[in-house]
This record gives sequence, C-alpha cells and structure tokens, in this order.
Amino acid sequence: MPKYIEMPKLSDTMTEGTLVKWRKKEGDKVSTGDVLAEIETDKATMEMEAFDDGVLHQFLVAEGAKVPIGGRIAVLLSKGEAPPPAGTPIPEASAAAAKSAPAPAAVPERKAAPKSADQATSGRVKASPLAKKVAAGKGVDLSKVTGTGPGGRIVAKDVEVAGSAGPQVGAAPAAIVPTAGSGDQRIPLSGMRRVIAERLLASKTQLPHFYLHIEVDAGPLMKTRAELNVVTEATGGPKLTVNDFILRAVVAAATRVPAVNASFAGDAIIQYSSVNLCVAVAVEEGLVTPVIRDAQQKSLREISEAVKDLATRARGKKLKPEEYQGGTITVSNLGAYGIESFSAIINPPQAAILSIGAIVKKPVVNARDEIVVGQRMSIGLSADHRVIDGAVGASYLAELRKLVENPALMLL
Repeated sequence: MPKYIEMPKLSDTMTEGTLVKWRKKEGDKVSTGDVLAEIETDKATMEMEAFDDGVLHQFLVAEGAKVPIGGRIAVLLSKGEAPPPAGTPIPEASAAAAKSAPAPAAVPERKAAPKSADQATSGRVKASPLAKKVAAGKGVDLSKVTGTGPGGRIVAKDVEVAGSAGPQVGAAPAAIVPTAGSGDQRIPLSGMRRVIAERLLASKTQLPHFYLHIEVDAGPLMKTRAELNVVTEATGGPKLTVNDFILRAVVAAATRVPAVNASFAGDAIIQYSSVNLCVAVAVEEGLVTPVIRDAQQKSLREISEAVKDLATRARGKKLKPEEYQGGTITVSNLGAYGIESFSAIINPPQAAILSIGAIVKKPVVNARDEIVVGQRMSIGLSADHRVIDGAVGASYLAELRKLVENPALMLL
C-alpha cells in the first residue's frame, strides 16, 4: 500500500504551508534525509526532508499550492511496490489539500451599531444616492446618521450635519485601499510577508512600546577589534565584526539586568534563566530571527561563529524549526546599511529589542573640554512597558554602554 507524504508542522504557529518548489521529480528514488521540497511556513522558507525510503511516484499538489498541516502532497512507493492502477482517485484528504486556500486573517468582532426602525426591517441603510456620495467623501458612517427624509430616509442634509459634528467617537476608520494603475505591479504577499505584516501590526497596536536611545563612544571597541583581528588574521581565522561585539555586550548586559530578558504572560511576568538571543537577518522573502541559545554561556568568538552560521543557513533556507523559536531578546543592526538611528518594533512575545546604528565620526568634547574627532554609535531600546519600566530600561542601557566603551570586559 502506498505511503502518503504529508505537509509537516515546521513551526509552532504554522497552520498551513506553501509548497514553493519540488526538489525531486516523479519517479525519483529517495532515501531518508533527502530534500524533497522547499516549504514556506509562516516564519521562513525551509527544506523538507524525506522520512522514508522509496520511489516518489506522484505529486498531489503543484508548486505554489497552499496545503494545511497533515495534507497529503505526494505518493511514495516502497521498494518493489507496484503503483496503484491508473485513474485511482486521490484520497479525499489529498484532494482537499490540493485545493485549499489560505484561511482569512482573523478580524476582531465589532459590535453592531444600533439600527433605526428602517434598518431593523430592511437590513440596510436607507439613504438617497446623493447622501451616500456625500457620506463617502466625508467619511461619515451612515448607520450612525438619523434620517429626516420620508420614512426616515437619510438625505444629503443629514450627512452634512453629521459631518460637521466632527469625528464620531468609537467609529472605526475607513480602510484606505490603494489603486494600481496600468503600469503598476501588484505583488501577491508571500506567506512569510503576510505573517510579518500581521504580527508587527499586532505588536505595534497591542504592546505599549516605549523608546530609549543612547549614544556611545565606539572608539575603544574599534581599537580592540582591530587588535584582535591582527591576531586572528595571523592564525588564519575569520575576522570579528562590530556586530559580534554588540551581540556579546547585549547578552552580558541582560545577565546584569535580567528584568529585560522577560515576557508578559497575562497574570505574570516570565523572567528567563537563559538569554536566547535573536538576531534579525534579512532574506529574500523578508526577515527571519534565528536564535543563539544560552548565549550567556558563549564567548565572543563562539557568538561570532554562531551568528555567521545561522545567517548563512537562513539565507540558504536550511534553518531547522527549533533554530528560530524561543528567543528572549532581539538585536536588529542596520549600521551596515548606513542607518544612524532607528526604533525597532518588538518581536512578541519578547519584551525588548535593540536597534543598532552605524558608527559615525563626529566632533565631540573630551574630558579636557577639547573638541576632537570621535566615533559615535546610536543604540535604541524598544521595550514593552508592561514588563520593563523606564528606570529598568535606563539601567540596562547603562550596563550596555559600560561594556561597549570598555570592550575588555566582554572578554572576561
């Protein structure tokens, strides 16, 4: 009896996957561990491996199809097994998977506005064509307008009066939908981009963000980095980057101010014992945040090696599900792109994200009140105020400043 290859659950929040590309052909022999396809989840595009040996007899879904978890996507025959007779119908589960469409995004239930007598009986707002046109132009909700025309019909004058009263309290803003011209390109959202949009909107609207910024003296860090890289080059090892030092400092500061390494859990705050550091990595489809686990136990060199490995495999779509789950604090570094300062959006359920800017040469006043050329870096902290108070955030940034400006402390 043939085996069916099913859509696997590749992330903790995944409900469906998009079969981006088949990496094998029908009729190919496959062994356990062979890469069968590329699957786009809600977090990344990943390689799907075979869990059994056999012959890939038939694809049940085409490239680009969205398939729910557990949906059948291919038929696998065991060694020596005869294929099913021609015309054998696809099992019901597979047919449903092949035709499945992505579930619509959940929309918060909105309480209906009180209905007029006319609405209660007809189920719609009774208004003149001119009144509807005026309402559309003024952004007036006709369901909240009292009509003075015959039979309670809303006329243009009623809309004008309602519009002059100012914004309606509690009224939902009308959706702004862009229109595409003849030369414009409409690019469908990938699964990853759709989830990024949904989660960042939820983060920005549901988490009480507050922002703190500091400017640090990056001169000592740059000097220490240059000295260590001379030794590294002499031994044939890879160079340390500015980001490596920043990541090590972020982790060390989190161990000194553990309140930032936490999450809000409704009726409690979870303060994590390990610093699982998320590092934002730009990929073609969007942004992924692979995790360096137990980063507080890793040296500067180990963090450097870990982040290079994770970033390379993220861009090559070779991350495992567990490698981008369970982070406790995130770093987003746009310094390499020339961005001097920015405020990042928190990566839920974490309570803090660091935004790292470029190192800039500028005139500064030294301890002797002399104007000299300095190297300055802007660091921002975006924090969830339910978990982190302003004083805690300030204490954390003070520790981070101490480490960046005294990089020898990171080597201890």
